[in-house]
Amino acid sequence: MVKSSSVPVSTAASTAASSAASAVSAAADPASARPRPVTVANEFIIQGVNAEGKTFRPSDWAERLCGVMACFRPEGSGGPNAHLKYSPYVRPTILDGIRSVVVNEELRGLQPLAWHFVMDFARDNDLRIVEACILPDADSR
Repeated sequence: MVKSSSVPVSTAASTAASSAASAVSAAADPASARPRPVTVANEFIIQGVNAEGKTFRPSDWAERLCGVMACFRPEGSGGPNAHLKYSPYVRPTILDGIRSVVVNEELRGLQPLAWHFVMDFARDNDLRIVEACILPDADSR
């Protein structure tokens, strides 16, 4: 047996329309919009491309670098399998088809020698460094 909704279709449609209209008017009203805080990029990205545009080899360089840096993590975040996880400060990714490593600026304060190791690796291999931050997808908000 199928139960029908107790709200008539015309009432449900008008309720949806009025809530959509109020959302649009709230977005259009600049006084009701809260200003977004301005944040400075706290990450930089090392791309696996050198200054000449050639792909850096070996192809697993990002995973190797992040594996070496895996022991640098926030206090108390280790756990029994910490050695199997990448550090939240240095993590591999692929951006626009280019193997890359995202490095969080907090690593500099946590362990300056680790910070210099990552920076020297990028400079010694002439890799492109981009100061930026990764934003969450619009769908995940």
